[in-house]
Amino acid sequence: MEAGDLRLRVETRPGGRPGTVVLMLDGELDDDTAVLLRNALEENVGAERVVVDCSGLRFCDSTGLNVLLHARSRMLAEGGRVELSGLHPPVDRMFEITGARRVFREYADPGTASDGRRPKA
Repeated sequence: MEAGDLRLRVETRPGGRPGTVVLMLDGELDDDTAVLLRNALEENVGAERVVVDCSGLRFCDSTGLNVLLHARSRMLAEGGRVELSGLHPPVDRMFEITGARRVFREYADPGTASDGRRPKA
C-alpha cells in the first residue's frame, strides 16, 4: 500500500519475517506530512515489528520525531516495537542531538532488520 503527497511518500511492505512490516519513507517528514506516517503506523499497530526505513527521508522535524516516539510507546504497550533503518545525514543528526537514537533499535537497511541481523552499532 502506498500513500503520499508531493513532499512525502509512505509505502507499506511486508517484512522478511512473519509479523514484520516495513514502512518505506521518501521525502520530507514535517508538520504538514506527518499525518501520512501517523496513519501508516496506526494501520500496523497489531504487527510484532514495524521497521521504518528512513533511507529516502531527506528531512525530519520535531513533529515527525514525535510521531515515531508516540508510535514506539503505543507499540510497546501492545507488545510490538518500532525500529528504524537507513538513517543518514541530516536526519540521523536530529536523532543524535535529541537523544532519540538511544530509544530505537537502528539497522543499516530494512533487509538487515528483516532477517534478524544485529542492529547497527
